[in-house]
Amino acid sequence: MSTEALVETPSTEALLDVTELRKEFPSRGRGKTRSVKAVDGVSIRLDEGRTLGLVGETGCGKSTTARLIMRLMEPTSGQIRYKGTNVAHLGRRELAEMRRGVQMVFQDPYSALDPRMTVRQLISEPMDINHIGSRGERQARVAELMELVGLHPEHADRFPHQFSGGQRQRISIARALAMNPKVLVLDEPVSALDVSLQVQIIALLHKLQQQFGISYLFISHDLSVVRTVCDDVAVMYLGKIVEAGPVAEVFAKPSHPYTQALLSSVPLADPALRGSRERIILTGDLPSPSNRPTGCSFRQRCRFATEECAAVEPALSQDATIGHAVACHHAEVRDVLGVASEDVA
Repeated sequence: MSTEALVETPSTEALLDVTELRKEFPSRGRGKTRSVKAVDGVSIRLDEGRTLGLVGETGCGKSTTARLIMRLMEPTSGQIRYKGTNVAHLGRRELAEMRRGVQMVFQDPYSALDPRMTVRQLISEPMDINHIGSRGERQARVAELMELVGLHPEHADRFPHQFSGGQRQRISIARALAMNPKVLVLDEPVSALDVSLQVQIIALLHKLQQQFGISYLFISHDLSVVRTVCDDVAVMYLGKIVEAGPVAEVFAKPSHPYTQALLSSVPLADPALRGSRERIILTGDLPSPSNRPTGCSFRQRCRFATEECAAVEPALSQDATIGHAVACHHAEVRDVLGVASEDVA
């Protein structure tokens, strides 16, 4: 992962390397046109066979980042390199080729699946569009994919509304796998499911990664899930990455006040331990992307903010004393969990 080297990784070329990605939307109000910076200089790196978690509260720009990477939105600036090729401004034909290797699974499987199409049609559609195999080979592939994700192939002629939420997400995953991708962009893939179904889908994703070596960009606001699923994590606030590093390290040594507040809200698995640690409550609302604070974007909600924070925006850089990247003038490791990491749900 990068802005320079946010996470220590091999010197080999990244499978997916995003550098200084920005997306601005024009916003008109009171006779003036302002620029809303939804994504503001995001740099992340995803290596082969690994899972990178992108976390933050609602409105921080996580899903917009995912859509920019998939080119469902056009970036204002920045680079998106897949296997060394910058795809940020590819033409239609080249973009179609890139999307064979990078597929996306959305948060709500019901709205992501066409209700007028059967499961067979939904899963085979990417292969039909790309003219992969004969009709018989595509139908055999549909059955194979359904079985792979834990669905009965004999149900292929049913419609999405005839399946449960967890089953619909399995259909979405099977559809994404149809092109044999190297990267899956997972946008809150389990947040719409109850806990038991979340466990099943996470186990399925782990199995698929072990079997095919797929890399995941896993977008979530649930740190408990991120801790279970991801190798690395990037914490996002108001369109920027504020802390990044290996999951185990960031959880053990959170150094940005925002990361510390997020981690303090993670439930404890043992009820007897609840109430045994500090709960950091952030005051104030998330600032508007169209009217950002000067200096550090987090300073208006930060209990450690100083005049320096108002005057100078901190850069995301590797901190030698902390061991991973953080963007804070007063970065300091604080034990916000107050318990052994295995006690966190």
